[in-house]
Amino acid sequence: MRTIMTLVFAMIMTAAFAGNNGTARQQLDRFTIGLETLQANFIQTIRSPDGSIQDQSQGEIWLSNPDRLRWVYSGEFPEVIVADGTNIWIYDEVLEQVSVKPQSPDASDAPLMILMDASRLDLQFNVTEVGDYEGMQLLELRSRDPESEFERILIGLGDAGIRMMTMEDAFGQRTELVFDDIARNTGLDPVLFTFTPPEGVDVFGEISSVK
Repeated sequence: MRTIMTLVFAMIMTAAFAGNNGTARQQLDRFTIGLETLQANFIQTIRSPDGSIQDQSQGEIWLSNPDRLRWVYSGEFPEVIVADGTNIWIYDEVLEQVSVKPQSPDASDAPLMILMDASRLDLQFNVTEVGDYEGMQLLELRSRDPESEFERILIGLGDAGIRMMTMEDAFGQRTELVFDDIARNTGLDPVLFTFTPPEGVDVFGEISSVK
């Protein structure tokens, strides 16, 4: 469950370092111009419908235009997710298990990719300005896919860019992300976006060789 959420969450990171003028959508659109790479730390909290914490984790994310992702959970249950442009690899270090599937060009498995090209956003989401909340401008995304895992995604943008993101599913469960130490266009090592299963681990799924 955490991994599925991760690939959805990652799209929000492309909003970071938006300007402090205009609506949230204007900030988001403005930021995507010239975006090549992005790096950030995150804290992720999953809450039940009554607000109690079910899980909390942290880690780091790296993005590269147009379709590369590396998302790493640290701590007691380390996990690595890599989207290399052809496949998505998910490595659970504790279980010594890797799952893999072909990478889709749309938002079904890694929605951040469409925000590397903001013109595609409205093709896959209904986007609404929510207004000001606790000093943030909120932007709401609702998937046009009726089978989407989440009811809505709320992005909170402050003066320095993105501050938080909340995702809500049909059962009332909320997943909250808080971002910091964001670095834009720093020139990332391409090796970050490659993955080779470690020797001895179990590999499940379908590996595509076609880009």
